Amino acid sequence: MVIPEAPNVATFCFRAPSDAWFDYAPGQFLTLELPLPDGPLHRTYTISSSPSRPLSISITVKAQPGSIGSIWMLDNLRPGMKLKAFGPAGVFSFQNHPSNKYLFISAGSGVTPMMSMTTWFFDLGVASDIVFINCARRPSEIIFRERLDHMASRVPGIKLKFVVEQPDEFKAWTGYEGMFNQLMLGLMAPDYLDREVFCCGPEPFMRAVSEYLADLGFDMDRYHQESFQAPAMTEAEARPPEVDMPEEGATAHIRFAQSDVEIDCAETDTVLAVARAAGLNIPSGCTFGLCGTCKVKKNAGEVLMVHNGGISEDDIEEGYILACCSNPVGTVEIDI
Repeated sequence: MVIPEAPNVATFCFRAPSDAWFDYAPGQFLTLELPLPDGPLHRTYTISSSPSRPLSISITVKAQPGSIGSIWMLDNLRPGMKLKAFGPAGVFSFQNHPSNKYLFISAGSGVTPMMSMTTWFFDLGVASDIVFINCARRPSEIIFRERLDHMASRVPGIKLKFVVEQPDEFKAWTGYEGMFNQLMLGLMAPDYLDREVFCCGPEPFMRAVSEYLADLGFDMDRYHQESFQAPAMTEAEARPPEVDMPEEGATAHIRFAQSDVEIDCAETDTVLAVARAAGLNIPSGCTFGLCGTCKVKKNAGEVLMVHNGGISEDDIEEGYILACCSNPVGTVEIDI
C-alpha cells in the first residue's frame, strides 16, 4: 500500500509474503535493496509504523533533491512489488532509555521514529507524558499531522506542538511560526530539564537543538539523536587521535571465504570497496559506520575500523566488522 502524506512524501506499507509478524523496537530502521536499472541500491529508512501493529511494517519517504533511492520509490514502487530488506537495526528507541517523561523533537521526515514511538504508547494504553514538537516549512508539509492530532486528542499524556517557518498562502495558522529556538522550547516544555530527549531531523537542526539544550544546562547524557547523514567533520577529525591511519602505499590481501575470491588491495581501501571491485555484494546503507547494514564476520586477520556507533562491542568481540569503515591490515579473511 502507498499512502500520500505530504508534498513529495509517501508511506509505503509492506507485508511479509509468509504473513509473518514483524518484530522490532519503536525507532529502529531498515535497509532496503532497491532494484534500480543500474544495479541494486541500498538505502536506510526509519520504520514509521509501530511493532504494536505487527502484521505490517511501514517506512515514510521524502524525496529530497538528488535523492536517487527515495525518488525511485515514489516514482516506481507500487502495490504488489517485492523488495529485499535487511534489519531491523539501530538503538534510537525509548526502550533503551526508560523515563517517566519524554520530549520528542523532530523536523521534516525526522518525525518517523517519533511517530513509531508515540504510536506504541498510544496502542498499548501506557500512561505516558510526552511533549512532541514537530517542525516543518509550512503547515501543508507537516507529516502525519492528522494521525498525531488523533492520538493527542484521545490521550492527555501526549502534548503536541507544531512549528512552521511560514504559513501557507490563504490559510490561517495559529501555531508557532519561525525557526525553533530556546524561547519556544521553554514555552512548549517548561520542564524540559526533567525529560528524556529524542531528536531527529536534518543535521543542522539537530546540532542547533543540542546546542540549545547544552547552553541551558541540560544533562546531555539524556539527549539522544538519530541521523543517517555523515557527521559534520573532516576525515581526520572523525578518527580518534590514538588510532593509526592506514599507511599510504601499503598493500593488503583479502580473501572472501564463502565466495572463494582473493584480491590484493591497498590498506587505504575499505573492505566494502574491495568487495564491490571483486563483484561481491555486501549490503550497505550509510557508508560511514552508523547504520550497521554492512556488518560481516571477519574470520582471520586485523582491520582498522573507525565507526560511528553502528556496531556493538559484543559483535566486535565475536569478530564482526563494518565493511564500509574497515581497512585491511596485512592479510584478512572475510566470511562472505
